[in-house]
Amino acid sequence: MRKVFLLFTFSLITLSLTAQTTTNYKISFENAVHHEAEISVTYTNLEYKVLEVRMSRTSPGRYALHEFAKNVYGVKATDGKGKELEVTRPNPHQWNVSGHDGTVKFEYTLFANRGDGTYSQVDETHAHLNMPATFAWARDYEHRPIEITFDVREDLNWKVATQLKPLEGTTYYAPDLYYFLDSPVEIADFHERQEAIDGQLIKMALHTSATDEEVDEYFGKVMAIVNAQVNLFGELPEFDYGEYVFLNCFMPNASGDGMEHRNSTIVTNSKPIDRPLGNTSLGTVSHEFIHVWNVERIRPASLEPFNFEEANMSGELWFAEGFTSYYDDLILHRAGINTAEEYAEALDGGLNYVINRPGRQFFSPVEMSYQAPFVDAATSVDPQNKTNTFISYYTYGSVLGLGLDLSLRKMDGNKNLDDFMKLMWRAFGRTEVPYTNRDIHEMLAEYAGEDLADEFFEKYIFDSQLPDYESLLADFGITLTKANPGKAVLGTDIEIESGVGKLESNALIGSPIYKAGIESEDEITTIAGTSLSEVESVDDILSEYKPGDEIEIEFTRWAQAKTVKVRLVEDQKLQTELNDKISIEINSKRNDWLRE
Repeated sequence: MRKVFLLFTFSLITLSLTAQTTTNYKISFENAVHHEAEISVTYTNLEYKVLEVRMSRTSPGRYALHEFAKNVYGVKATDGKGKELEVTRPNPHQWNVSGHDGTVKFEYTLFANRGDGTYSQVDETHAHLNMPATFAWARDYEHRPIEITFDVREDLNWKVATQLKPLEGTTYYAPDLYYFLDSPVEIADFHERQEAIDGQLIKMALHTSATDEEVDEYFGKVMAIVNAQVNLFGELPEFDYGEYVFLNCFMPNASGDGMEHRNSTIVTNSKPIDRPLGNTSLGTVSHEFIHVWNVERIRPASLEPFNFEEANMSGELWFAEGFTSYYDDLILHRAGINTAEEYAEALDGGLNYVINRPGRQFFSPVEMSYQAPFVDAATSVDPQNKTNTFISYYTYGSVLGLGLDLSLRKMDGNKNLDDFMKLMWRAFGRTEVPYTNRDIHEMLAEYAGEDLADEFFEKYIFDSQLPDYESLLADFGITLTKANPGKAVLGTDIEIESGVGKLESNALIGSPIYKAGIESEDEITTIAGTSLSEVESVDDILSEYKPGDEIEIEFTRWAQAKTVKVRLVEDQKLQTELNDKISIEINSKRNDWLRE
């Protein structure tokens, strides 16, 4: 009787699933040479009211608005009998279809020519599809399952790679609109590799010019990264259809980018055809795969649910993106791709940016995270002062991750950031319970004690103070020192072209150039009596001076000549190096950290 009951229950569930009305998409690429795709969406069993069809304005993993509707044209709609229907535009992102008979076939042409993690690109090398940039969808029907057929160019040997569930041929399935829009697609004549881990497949579709031997070596490095990260978190997530796919497109017409999705990632690079594959974008591969845990499943509550119609703001990006960034290069070292020396020497890039930029006086890491809709591939035409007011939450969070990791490792009890990330995974990732900044605080207090957690959040997260990196790094055998002690500088970089100097950015707050009132519009002609037409760089002039010296700068502003006096300061640029003259104890602590 139990078997009969279970069979009856399963039959009811199956009947319920099959009874759901499906939205059907089709896309073809007859005019790929001119970057066009032809798309149709068929809706059935509709309510007898106006159908609101929209293009997204945002995309998973991006936080700014992108207005994808601008690339849609040739729109028409017909009913179940093929009768053309009235289509109106209530706003730039939407088409209203009225007078239908319960069925609507919505058709349009898409122009697509940017291959990255946000947009789509169609040409005779590939169809690189980010779904929100490609496919329209209808309000009130987001819950419906979706089937999509890709009419691939067989004459170009195209194949399909995606996290969508394969059905038959080139038809794929998504359980709802959210999963559909979170499932990018690469259609091309690409290289394919795969390897099983714990009963799940890690796959790579690599669209690039490379030999099989290069691709084999590259995939070996990808798998070394994957295994190092599985060791970091303790286990793989359970992928929805038992596999994860890297959608890698390294072509001259692509743009450098990386974008995480639930069971896949897009990684793009503008690699020239004749350049060896080598380690192309492996740092991005490392970053995006960490997102399998941190962001896709250990997910900020501020991003749930993701809004496809408005900008998405989160105060947790210092952790979601920043702590992920901390592990980018560290994982490359643990995977055997970078040396300890390379890792140590690369640390100074982030430290210089965070320590020496003035932005921390305006915003904390939480508030820097709030800036994402303005900076995350956002576009604007008006000048901004981000040079002085913004520090990327990627880099800021990465530097804070370094500080927290080393602080934990100085404690008793073998504490470290790896184990804290495992704790976050078990509490919020495996369970898929969204978290807040306060949740991170509480978990850190549980893991390392209230004193450390309170200090970390009060000083470094809700305020803009920084740990003592010189001391922390020294305890693990890495020196942090001034790169150019005694070097005199103006504090803001100047580029010389045709004998005229222009600031490379807005004058940095507090720099001698800033105090002198010189700005990016000004044209500098002489420094310390030397014409800029006589030198290749400002350093050629300042090498004769020392910090504290006063010099004159001549410049023009709107054809009016000006002269100011400027007092030089010491270069604050920092450098990090692996210290070989350390004790056995420190060497052991460093090895534990770098080779965890």
